[in-house]
Amino acid sequence: MELNLLMIDVLLFNYICRMKFKFLVKNQNNKDRAIRLIISLLLIPIPLFFGETRWTMFALFLGVALLFNSLSGNCYVYRLFGVNTCRIPKK
Repeated sequence: MELNLLMIDVLLFNYICRMKFKFLVKNQNNKDRAIRLIISLLLIPIPLFFGETRWTMFALFLGVALLFNSLSGNCYVYRLFGVNTCRIPKK
């Protein structure tokens, strides 16, 4: 079982290297980033106020993901669907 998972990891790593997948490509404008930051700062402390339930931990996880998105300017869901809200300067 462990050998199969290791083989899958190696194959996935080779695929990513061949495709020259860039991990942190900015694809959000500043308005998106600000909105995500505000929402994440509201979601992260929810387990402290309402206790640790399944829904509050989901809110915490979602808040951390949105915080990462807002700080890095990168959204993998946007990349999956080919959306880019950044303005690209014309040359």
